[in-house]
Amino acid sequence: MSTTPEILPNEPLNAPRLPLSPDVLAERLARLKHDFPDLFTNEGRLNPAELQRLAGDGETERYEFRWHGKGDAKRRAFTPTTAALNFDAARSVNPGRARGNLIIEGENLEVLKLLLSSYRGQVKCIYIDPPYNTGKDFVYSDKYTQDKRPYWEQTGVTEDGVKVDTNSDADGRYHSNWLNMIYPRLLVARQLLREDGVIMVSIDDYETDNLRRAMDEVFGEENHVATLVWEKGRKNDAKLFSVGHEYMAVYAKDLQALKDVKTVWREAKPGAKEIWDEYLALRKTHGDDDKAVEAALTEWFRNLPAGNSSKKLARYRRVDKNGPWRDRDISWPGGGGPRYDLIHPITGLPCKVPERGWGISSPDEMQRQIALDLVVFREDESEPPFRKAHLRPVADELDPENGLDEEDENATADPDDAGLAMQVRGSCIYKQSQVAVKALRKLMGAKVFPNPKDYEELAKLIQYVTGGDTDALVLDFFGGSGSTAHAVLKLNQDDGGNRQFITVQLPEEIKPKEAAFKRGYRKISDITIDRVKRVLAGTGDAAQPLDAGFKVFKLVKSNFPRIEFAPDPDKTETDNLAALKAYIQAKEASLFNILPREQIQDEVLLKCGFQLDYQLERMTEVLENEVWRVRDRQTLPREAIFCFDTLLTEPTVEWLKKQTCRVILLEGALDTTIKWNMRHALGAKFIAF
Repeated sequence: MSTTPEILPNEPLNAPRLPLSPDVLAERLARLKHDFPDLFTNEGRLNPAELQRLAGDGETERYEFRWHGKGDAKRRAFTPTTAALNFDAARSVNPGRARGNLIIEGENLEVLKLLLSSYRGQVKCIYIDPPYNTGKDFVYSDKYTQDKRPYWEQTGVTEDGVKVDTNSDADGRYHSNWLNMIYPRLLVARQLLREDGVIMVSIDDYETDNLRRAMDEVFGEENHVATLVWEKGRKNDAKLFSVGHEYMAVYAKDLQALKDVKTVWREAKPGAKEIWDEYLALRKTHGDDDKAVEAALTEWFRNLPAGNSSKKLARYRRVDKNGPWRDRDISWPGGGGPRYDLIHPITGLPCKVPERGWGISSPDEMQRQIALDLVVFREDESEPPFRKAHLRPVADELDPENGLDEEDENATADPDDAGLAMQVRGSCIYKQSQVAVKALRKLMGAKVFPNPKDYEELAKLIQYVTGGDTDALVLDFFGGSGSTAHAVLKLNQDDGGNRQFITVQLPEEIKPKEAAFKRGYRKISDITIDRVKRVLAGTGDAAQPLDAGFKVFKLVKSNFPRIEFAPDPDKTETDNLAALKAYIQAKEASLFNILPREQIQDEVLLKCGFQLDYQLERMTEVLENEVWRVRDRQTLPREAIFCFDTLLTEPTVEWLKKQTCRVILLEGALDTTIKWNMRHALGAKFIAF
């Protein structure tokens, strides 16, 4: 993590001295060498022949998914980045209430690598809508020096935005170009997901097969959850068939992990929320009198007009402590369920066993559900009992180890409220694309973005695949118009949740002829930021301003200079080592005498593992230097003390040596004595950056 670590005699003198993101390739090789040292040569290099022999794979022909440039694309995913993120206060909105919401302007592969330092394994849901490969849409270029100014020059000198490549269908590597764009980004994105995380990727006909094969390779074919079809409307000018649909590939990071914790996804049926609200009102009136509540709820159902969505759920007219419920079959769907004796509590005789077997896995589990009041016996043993199905299900009703009745398994709908989980979602979505176009035009005051995704549908999908987790972190690294961020804000507004979004968008140039340019936007990321700003302000369909905010960060060159030193072949190694140290010290002196703390703290803290919603506290007991305590709000919160002064007084050093958390200092501020004392006192908790 240091820019000037201890230089060992056998270390190359021209080694780079700059902070990096995690070196994932080195991590993978280190893990492999730790577990299988016999696969490496005496010089420490991986021996591919030994690896092949271990796998017992001597075949030269096998099923593979290959394309031109795949190897380079994979290496790009695992190569550390030397970039940084700088906070953009001017374009942030209510940053004090951001609570983890971020919009990052920058090339997304570099941004994803930076996020690995502190967000690895933290993201619950990823949704992306990458550029479609239509022959007109652009493909991100990972080499901005080809036929155009470098990326850093484009973003650092002008505010017009980055010019990106098109991918002509006449190009002989048409599909390869697209795969080389998406593949490394998927590889990095997987590492950001939690073990119970889910990724959803929208795509159309041009690359759906290649996307599936790439995702099978990155996430594992066994982790494919479903491929959804989104029908957005018919095109009457089509010559043969109207292809008005898109696809959405859904993968779990570890589908078995979801199964191990008995994950069941459900959503509400139309009208469910209205029933629940009426039930709560009746509880206030009748208290714990279940019979009175049942009678009043039955009357309420009777008075609903024909065709009302709640009236279709009138079977939920009985109530208990868990709310309205209906009866459901207790047999195993499809047959083949367990068969055992269940004694009727009144007659003392075994109840009739359903033809398809019991829908509850074992006698002990049956007794447990009876004790939970989830099983209701009939008058005698001549008929099997039935199970309760609550309007707001309790966890035991959705245990996948017990059979669910066919109505629950096969029902599909498109609810307006996602607060009551009651049914499995279907794999087809029917909603006109013009709905999203009109909603965005109303919000922005003009048509400034083509083909935006429907934020309402995204909100339902995010709520569904996160299992109602109201603290879920949601990532979109092809941010576009900001539909995913809008969806997260809508969910929080609906249920009071604290979900966070991270949206990444390239500062792609908007051409002067486009409507967005005429409205004052110069980059796509300008639209992304302005849309979320308007949502927070209550513009468009929002009923009122939202009590939330977001921070904007911009991808920039590292604030730390690249060290380029060529040893003099005519000098001794000792002289070259001394010259290198002097060179580094001169570089750092010129840097740290100019840059303020605010300009480097985001880069340092992010690369030290702190998420970008960290909180700072000035340590006022230290008088001679500016010392800060930093904390963030991860599941396991991190804490550290840092000081970026270039000169440390003796009292400050003594105070720092007594700390129990990590201490982060600038290497350029330390002489040999201070560094030795800090390492002796703090051990691994001391970080010289």
